[in-house]
Amino acid sequence: MKDRMTGRDHGGNLDAAMTRFGGTKADWIDLSTGINPDPYPVPPLDPDCWAVLPRRQDMARLIEAARIAYRTPAGIVAMNGAQGAIQAIPVLRAPGRAAVLSPTYNEHAGALAAAGWQAAEARTLAETEGADLAVVVTPNNPDGRVTTPEALEALAARVGLLIVDESFADADPAQSIAPRLGPGLANVIVLRSFGKFYGLAGLRLGFALAHGELSERLAQRAGPWPVSGPAIEIASAALTDTRWHAACCDRLARGAARLDALAARAGWKLLGGTTLFRTYVTPDAEAAQEHLARDHVWSRIFPYSGSWMRLGLPPADRWQQLEDALARQP
Repeated sequence: MKDRMTGRDHGGNLDAAMTRFGGTKADWIDLSTGINPDPYPVPPLDPDCWAVLPRRQDMARLIEAARIAYRTPAGIVAMNGAQGAIQAIPVLRAPGRAAVLSPTYNEHAGALAAAGWQAAEARTLAETEGADLAVVVTPNNPDGRVTTPEALEALAARVGLLIVDESFADADPAQSIAPRLGPGLANVIVLRSFGKFYGLAGLRLGFALAHGELSERLAQRAGPWPVSGPAIEIASAALTDTRWHAACCDRLARGAARLDALAARAGWKLLGGTTLFRTYVTPDAEAAQEHLARDHVWSRIFPYSGSWMRLGLPPADRWQQLEDALARQP
């Protein structure tokens, strides 16, 4: 149980796949993460963003763009990815009992345990009630489970601190609790990832949304320059580009449907997911991963399941490689 809760294995480890199965980076499709394969087009950047420390007005512009995108009245703290917030949250309060709705992204339990929290796995929302800190990822990674804003509001009244990780919520804003944050939910922190939906994970940008004192304490933990000038410039443009956002949502939905059809032909059953990743039940996940890897397609499997496999979407020009690899599944 300890390994399942606090083990910090990840996708994105393409170098390990190359070492084992050969090939160059250009040969491989890395579908082991849930990152948009067709990223936001980076606009021309003011040379100043590379040469000077971010100014207050630059950060204010980014925060306002995030406020509009996430439709929230809460305080917003820019962080070094959502991961930056995951690392900061455990030290906001003295360690106690934490409940993590599971299975889910393992960094939450890992960061809490490293800071001295007693992190326990919860299989239902009811099992998180009474915890000093509860974590709910919605839509969940890897099964896509959605916890409604109404259910989250009810849970907030029954726990000490509620962390809602919405890293995959951009494609379905109606499911976000961010617009409801305020004095009545002063014990809730919402995490948002910029890099996943916008396909620019290398920028290492995310946001923590919270009301009042929680937001102030997170800002203190983040420090005066938590994100880079280029990240500010790119994200300020991307978060306000509603036309690109709508077109991307449509493209991702079509891609997810196409991937489901290919997986069904291979005999896999859809477990769930989002439009950025799909998780399937296979006869043998480890064997399926190895077969795909022989065709230089890298996937994500999980130490707690012998049958679950997660696939992200391939770039627009690499679908045929994936289709051929899936067609050769035994």
